[in-house]
Amino acid sequence: MVDVSEKATTAREALAECVVRMSAATLRAVREGTAKGDAIQVARVAGIMAAKRTSELIPLCHPLPLTSVDVDFEFVRGGVRVLAKARVTGQTGVEMEALTAAAVAGLTLIDMTKGVEKGVYLETVRLLEKSGGRSGTWKRDEDAVAPSARLRRAPPRQAGRR
Repeated sequence: MVDVSEKATTAREALAECVVRMSAATLRAVREGTAKGDAIQVARVAGIMAAKRTSELIPLCHPLPLTSVDVDFEFVRGGVRVLAKARVTGQTGVEMEALTAAAVAGLTLIDMTKGVEKGVYLETVRLLEKSGGRSGTWKRDEDAVAPSARLRRAPPRQAGRR
């Protein structure tokens, strides 16, 4: 484990994405509710829980007192884009927490839809940007990131609608 005791405590933030590919019928099921329930809300909670447990999953990763984790979804052509943002005030970054949140939320969407379609898959898990600490701000080349990468929430489902 890297010794971070000499590093300054700063506000740090990371944004990661995961793209889950599925058929139009499966995407409709995600929007309307699957047999297992509201796939988006279950995936959101799974992503947040995963971010909080990253140090238990990734060897040598520091346990961090996260101050915020947002997991949001965007319906895109051929799938769902998961956007996970993690924040901490600490001595090391939160990139792994954001990536873990995005990946686990994506895997949860697969679990929630496997009864509808066996071939749902993760296409991309990647860091989009990070800030804080000595290295400052880093952003993925704008040509490689859709303009909608900023956190936008999927519209909430109406109560009782499946």
